[in-house]
Formats: sequence, structure tokens, C-alpha cells
Amino acid sequence: MKIIQLLPTIAYGDAVSNDAIALADTLRRAGYDTGIYAENIDPRLPEEMALKPDFLPPLSDRDIIIYHLSTGSQMNYKVAEYPCRKIIIYHNITPFSYFEEYSYDMWSLCKSGQEGMRFLADKADYCLAVSEYNRSDLIKAGYSCSIDVLPILIPFADYEKEPDEAVMKKYSDDRYVNILFTGRIAPNKKQEDIIRAFAMYRNHYNPRARLFLVGSYNGMERYYNRLKNYTKELQLENSVYFTGHISFSEILAYYKTADVFLCMSEHEGFCVPLVEAMYFHVPVIACESSAIPDTLNGAGVLLKEKNYLETAGMMHYMTTHPEFRASVVESQNQRLHDFEHDKIEKQFLDYLEAFICRR
Repeated sequence: MKIIQLLPTIAYGDAVSNDAIALADTLRRAGYDTGIYAENIDPRLPEEMALKPDFLPPLSDRDIIIYHLSTGSQMNYKVAEYPCRKIIIYHNITPFSYFEEYSYDMWSLCKSGQEGMRFLADKADYCLAVSEYNRSDLIKAGYSCSIDVLPILIPFADYEKEPDEAVMKKYSDDRYVNILFTGRIAPNKKQEDIIRAFAMYRNHYNPRARLFLVGSYNGMERYYNRLKNYTKELQLENSVYFTGHISFSEILAYYKTADVFLCMSEHEGFCVPLVEAMYFHVPVIACESSAIPDTLNGAGVLLKEKNYLETAGMMHYMTTHPEFRASVVESQNQRLHDFEHDKIEKQFLDYLEAFICRR
């Protein structure tokens, strides 16, 4: 029996790709004949990491494809043609309406992805959703197969690597408060709301503060330019830093220098950066939306609505009341146990074994 992972794109540092790579390691250690196949393969990855679908071995009804569904692709339709059982891992697809003003390509890709997701509703034998929010999405789309929730398998050992020395030296120990959000520059992530809340924090509480928006804006240049103009209107051009695409060691350094992780995103299927912030003991303040309450599950500070002055006040309270900060970090430490690698790995293998036995 072969268990093949299939996805449209495997990229360096991408959350979906990292999940597939981690699951491949798990499958190999468990003794399964496995491999990763993708239409688009990032050249920065090792050559043996993935192959094109053209090199897929012959499959029979004894075999299993694990398909990572997260975007628009012809593969959303091709996967139905393989003569084997199919497990879909659903990472969610951003509503295309967010991209209407900014990128026809992304609008089209997400629209196609949602259509493909609905097409697969009666083609899947079993689904794993990375959050309860995603599970409810599948049910609304007409999926009637068994669906379990399995968080993304996060390789925490990678976070023990050395952070970038230059970033650490530049932004540590200068009595500035560092506010952080990591994630691609995209309209669903609402970086403009983060900027607005940060402006109120600087104006009403602490002018010695910086905001780091860590993430690539490739393909989102129009949205990025609007954000840059917004910072100028608010006279924040010297206090808001857009890093663009940076190295992993630099990302680690920004987490290590952060005082608060602020998330005001309106659509997340899981939001790995929330877990990363927990890992680095950075207190999280997040607005309630999509999968964010699932991922936090009582940890951090969850704001029920977008009130920018209230958000600014919470940032101030978090950074000036050590006992409150410690209690928030402790709640995050407790939640972090639920994402331990061994725990998620065992849960995945248990789900997989139960699915195999159902044959």
C-alpha cells in the first residue's frame, strides 16, 4: 500500500508545504511507502523533497492519496481521477472577494479554489480539517464523509535555530516597545487595522513604539502601496517597518524582540503565527474571526470586536502590567502543549490507521 501526498505547490517556508513535509517524515518513520508530488516545486527545496505528478507510481484501490486543498488548481479536479482512496487535508481558501481591488490573479485563484473545493465534496473518502472552522466550511460545502480536526504539524525544533544577529542587535534593549505581526501582506489579514490600532497606541500611550509587519508582498503590490501611503497619512513612516520576504533566521529574531503579537486578520484557516508567538512567549492580542478562536482556544487575549482604541489600551496594559502579561503567556504555554509534535503526529497516525481499517 502506498500513501502519496499531493498538492498544487510545495514552497519553501509555506505553512501548507511545511505540513506536508512534516507528515512525510511521520509516514516514513511509521514504515509507509510514501512520497510528495506537486505541480510546482520551489527550487530552494532539496531535489529529493518532491516530484512532479508525472512521476507518480501506478496506483490501485489499495493505495491512498492525501491531498492538501488550499488554493485554486486543475489538480483539484485531476485528483478525483486517480483510482485510489482519497483523504483531503483542508487548509481553507481565502474568500476571493478580498482580492477584487488588488489582484485579478489572486481573485481568480481563490474563486477557482472554492469551486474546486465544492467539486470534491462527493469525491473525498475522508477529510482532515486543520481547525473546527475549516470543518464547518466543508460541511457547508456538502461534504458528507467523515471529517476529523487535525492541527498543522509544526516542526518546533526549527525554531531553536540561531536568530539573525543584526536584527537582534538593532531592535533589542533600547526601551522601545516592539509590536509584531507575521504573515504575507494580504487584504484578508487586514494590516491596515493593525496600523490604525498601532497609531492609537503611539498617540495615546507610548510614542516609543515600533510596528513590524513581517511578510512578503509579492503579488500584492497594490495593497502594499496603499498600506505605505496610509502610514504616511498617519505620520508613521518611521515607525512601521515592512520587511518584505526575509530569511528564517530574521523571522526568528523578530519574534525574539517582540513585546506583543497583534493579529487583526479577518480570515484564517489556522494561523500558524499565533502558535509561533506562543512558542516564543510573546503575548498574543487577536480579534475574534474565522479560525483564530479555535487556534487560541482560551489562550492569549481575544477581542470580540474591532475597537482600535480598546486594542491600543490592551497593548498598553499588556506592556505595563507584568503580572497580567505573565498570566497571558502562561495561558499560551498551556495551549502550546496541544500542538506538541509527538501529540499531533500520534493523532494523525491514529486517524490514518482508523481510516485504513474502515476498508
